[in-house]
Amino acid sequence: MVANPSAVTVGSLLGARSDAFGLPLELLAGGEGLDRPITSPHIQKTGLALAGFHEYLKPGRVLIFGESEIRYLQSLDRAACVETLRLSFEHGFPCIVITGRLDPPAALVVAAEEAQLPLLRTSIATPTAIAKLSSILEDSLADRTVMHAVLMDILGLGVLIAGESGIGKSECALDLIVRGHRLVADDAVELRRRQETMLIGSCPELTRHHMELRGLGVINIKELFGIASTRSSKRVELVVQLERWDPACEYERLGLDDSFHEVLGLRVPLIRMPVAPGRSVAILVEVAARNQLLRARGQHAARELAERLARRLRDGHAASGAVEDDDELEAGGER
Repeated sequence: MVANPSAVTVGSLLGARSDAFGLPLELLAGGEGLDRPITSPHIQKTGLALAGFHEYLKPGRVLIFGESEIRYLQSLDRAACVETLRLSFEHGFPCIVITGRLDPPAALVVAAEEAQLPLLRTSIATPTAIAKLSSILEDSLADRTVMHAVLMDILGLGVLIAGESGIGKSECALDLIVRGHRLVADDAVELRRRQETMLIGSCPELTRHHMELRGLGVINIKELFGIASTRSSKRVELVVQLERWDPACEYERLGLDDSFHEVLGLRVPLIRMPVAPGRSVAILVEVAARNQLLRARGQHAARELAERLARRLRDGHAASGAVEDDDELEAGGER
């Protein structure tokens, strides 16, 4: 199941979520337009737009008014200020955010109210406000999906443990928790793509910190193992696919070839892990995570071994050729 929210409303931005990011917002005017959609995570700075150069104004973006914009509007007479704002408002902005707790000109308040364009204000300075707004909107507008899997933080590496129902994903995760690793989500993992290159996994609020184990029921990992045994979200950097052992199936023996699992258009390293009686899956998953961390640092054990073997074979062949040449010379042969 994939959810790709194409927009969030100004009303949702004005809610408690912005406070959680350290960006308090207050509504000054334009309350009738709180249902206006924000369709882009990019923030619009006016630049020369207030002076009539509107070419780079993009609809769907939050418009920021900092000190330079407010001071410029205050320098205009009322008629010029109203006309400037009218031209700017024609570009389909969802709202205006005034930074630094600056007082807006009266003409701006009146124009925003008449246009039903929400006029917001924050006490945060412009650079910080832009960074926080971008972070909020990137998270809210990110492509999303829900995957039946378990997400663990193993030695700082986000490992998504996937596989068919009943194969032992939760039992493997519980064994990893006992070994000191951290649970992010069990059974249902919410995945979202951020910054075009990052896949972030988290747990639905309702089931956070909980795990279902067949024969035991639902347990609370945070209460059983302490607060250090869980975390709310983690970047996914490895997928381990648990599969029932099939004697007829060919499994990776050397690990020379890299496999990937595609989620939301991003490719994540993949390891297919056969499950069979007598195999300690949790230890194998932990070793897979350790090995992935080494690969991220440029150390690839399988390829290094293959290169050493190739060098040994080349050196052995060269030495064998030299011995044959010496034998010919001793027998009176010509070189």
